[in-house]
Amino acid sequence: MLSDHPLLAVIAAVGLLLGLILWLRWQAFVALLVSSLIFAVLVGMPLDAIPATVVDGMGKSLGLVAVLVGLGAIFGAMLEHSGGAHALAKGMIRLTGPKGAPWALMVAGFLISIPVFLDVALVILCPLLFAMARSQRKPVLYFGLPLLAGLAVTHSFVPPTPGPIIVAEYLGVSLGPVILAGVLCGLPGAILAGPVFSKWIVPRLNLEVPEQIAEEEEATLDRPMAWITAALILAPILLILAASLVDLQVGKEVIESQGRSPGHALLSFLGHPIAALLLSTLAAMAVLAFRFKAGRSELQELATKSLGPAGIIILVTGAGGVFKQVLVDSGAGKALATGMQTLPVGPLVLAWLLTTVVRVSQGSATVAMTAGAALMAPLVEQMDLGPMKLALLVAAIAAGATTASHVNDSGFWMISRYLKLTEKQTLKSWTVAETIISLVGLAMAMLLWNVVG
Repeated sequence: MLSDHPLLAVIAAVGLLLGLILWLRWQAFVALLVSSLIFAVLVGMPLDAIPATVVDGMGKSLGLVAVLVGLGAIFGAMLEHSGGAHALAKGMIRLTGPKGAPWALMVAGFLISIPVFLDVALVILCPLLFAMARSQRKPVLYFGLPLLAGLAVTHSFVPPTPGPIIVAEYLGVSLGPVILAGVLCGLPGAILAGPVFSKWIVPRLNLEVPEQIAEEEEATLDRPMAWITAALILAPILLILAASLVDLQVGKEVIESQGRSPGHALLSFLGHPIAALLLSTLAAMAVLAFRFKAGRSELQELATKSLGPAGIIILVTGAGGVFKQVLVDSGAGKALATGMQTLPVGPLVLAWLLTTVVRVSQGSATVAMTAGAALMAPLVEQMDLGPMKLALLVAAIAAGATTASHVNDSGFWMISRYLKLTEKQTLKSWTVAETIISLVGLAMAMLLWNVVG
């Protein structure tokens, strides 16, 4: 038994988790459950209490996450099917001109990845990248890396993407501060890893301009205008931010003692992540139905197909919640948190280190964020942190989950194949860009940590 040595028990459980995923190639959901059960036994939990902990951990972690992930999947499918994401990128590039195209693509990636997963967004915008490379006589990576930097930052740093939502739930912080911290910590990394790094690295990789590139598919008259897509994407973010800012201005004590006024209550309802994302999803469905004459059966089929990949994320998230709940119910988490407070590193660096180890070892950013949040949650419970410091902790975990995408990450291979790069070229460009985002994100979180006091 390792009940008297919680740190060793955690190391053993994490080592087992990585071994099951990396060497035995187990599915992450099953591996997380098995590791959680073995961890519960190692720390001395009564066997008859373990099933209840599994159910409790699964339920607590999925209350909000499951709804948001499902809505986000449907929302992204609607934008993809309508061509809205493609139209948004084209509109931004028209505004910036050829020289500003890398910057426009970075911003487009930053916005598009809010409702659309990175791999889907890459597929949507790949024809645009190739057309731009041909017209500007530059390698595809020159335009692709800024886009990918924007996509990667939003994917890990900014809700309502699943990763930061999961971490926010585990650490008990509302999404308003998390969105603000994610933008402040992630955007500088996207700038350096995207347009700036792309301009430096591309000439050094000896890449050729492809001679034959697929023609860009022209936007047809029935595709939504770029501003409509931008409004659909930004609407839930602005609603969530507005509700959080009003709550902060009114004050928690006033809300608890006097309640909210009718107007404040309405804004609080509309600014809840579920209501905000649901409204945008319904609006996106309305665009398809009325502007593009999509029938009920088409909308239903599109929504149903989009929920398939979302189910995997939901299950992995729930299994991560089980791991966290074992830490809480066994008491190992509290003991571990007490021990961690003696380490010569602050909570931001510790969160980044734990998440980075999991990310580099098994590849998935979402799994890394889930594991990092589960390990940090007991420590956070022992600290008196305000909303912004908790949000910065979320950003540090997001930064760790962005570190060094390499051969065990499916995104690495997708980017390599789509942009026609060798493995070595992908490591020198994409892997380094991800690490830049990670280090800049951590540095920004540490800087802002001292500013907020």
